[in-house]
Amino acid sequence: MKKREKRTMIQEDTLIVAIDIGMMTNTVYCADIYGNGTRTGCFDHSREGYEKLLSWIVAAKKRFNCTREVVGYEPTGPYGEPLIHYLMGKDKALVQINPMHTKRLKELNDNSPLKTDRKDPRVIADIMRLGHTLSIVVPRGDAAELRRPMNVRDRHIEERVALMNYLKQLIFILFPEFISIIRNLKSATGMMLLRDYIATGLIWETDCENLHKTIYKTSRGKLGTPEAEKLALLAARSVGTREGMSGIMMDMGHAACQIATIDTFIESTQECMESIIERIPCAQRIRSIKGIGTITVAGLIGEIGDFGTFSTQGEVMKFAGLNIYEVSSGKHRGKRKISKRGRSRLRNLLYLAALNTVRKNGVMHEYYRRLLGNGLPKVSALVAVSRKLLRIVYALVRDGNDYGMKTEEVAQAA
Repeated sequence: MKKREKRTMIQEDTLIVAIDIGMMTNTVYCADIYGNGTRTGCFDHSREGYEKLLSWIVAAKKRFNCTREVVGYEPTGPYGEPLIHYLMGKDKALVQINPMHTKRLKELNDNSPLKTDRKDPRVIADIMRLGHTLSIVVPRGDAAELRRPMNVRDRHIEERVALMNYLKQLIFILFPEFISIIRNLKSATGMMLLRDYIATGLIWETDCENLHKTIYKTSRGKLGTPEAEKLALLAARSVGTREGMSGIMMDMGHAACQIATIDTFIESTQECMESIIERIPCAQRIRSIKGIGTITVAGLIGEIGDFGTFSTQGEVMKFAGLNIYEVSSGKHRGKRKISKRGRSRLRNLLYLAALNTVRKNGVMHEYYRRLLGNGLPKVSALVAVSRKLLRIVYALVRDGNDYGMKTEEVAQAA
């Protein structure tokens, strides 16, 4: 949404409804464009509370002779979602307020760092009156169905990383030499040895031949006799502690089982996302870019939702926090950087996609090499590739084209 459009939202007949959202109680303040306002009121997250809010809005519109209203709020994670969806169902115009703007503006009113639930909605109303608001992107339908599995997947990946780090600590206590042979603990062979041999104590009892057969079968021939002999020798001469082994092995086996369960769950979320993506036409446009897979597509659509809500590439770039800024003054010229004031998951997904597309024979390989040739550091070049990928994705969805289609192919497809 452009700034002039934001300002035209607030006119003489517009009621400004500012809400400070909380976990238990929400605070609302209503005012007109001239600063005349009501007392702040409180309502809870229930149907009765939301209906009370609507009645306040109706009464305030009548009091200030307003014919329409704009509701503004600060994003507060999950606590605001029920209210947002409720108001959207009532066809209310909604805008977001950047919490950083609220923090900076609150001291201008009374020259005080005072922060209360009754002061915050008044500050939100002042920011809305100035027109410094953000567009709301609330995924619906299949986009919302993609966003939830992505949230779940990310959370369980973090949990898996924490468990793997804990497993490494336990291994170091019992059998520190193990990591020198099996460097990738997340591999099928590494997890099998942890679960079936170290966590059970079998590694100190089995013979080399049986260990060789198991390793050879699990690794599909990649590992065999040399690794089995080294493991058996190192296990017999290990400097690992033998005190309290039973408790450590029990904990190790439980952690390994948890990781296996998480891996199965992550696979099921990816299958779920794959089935949803098949129903979304624009997803196939994005997947036409070589190097962009299911997870990236699901994350992009889940975060952006309807690409049609953005009228320019600059808007979607700002939404992702990939817009460029610099801090310059007088003769000093600051370095150009990305703002990072946007969706962090979008930036992470695009950065990982950039790593895939800059590989040899990748669609961004030549562009990436050209950036490096111009003296750009690798990380900065990858960020530039991320920006270019987002522009391409937006253009493909906007125009309904596949990546690499020629003009005559597009005409025939149309």
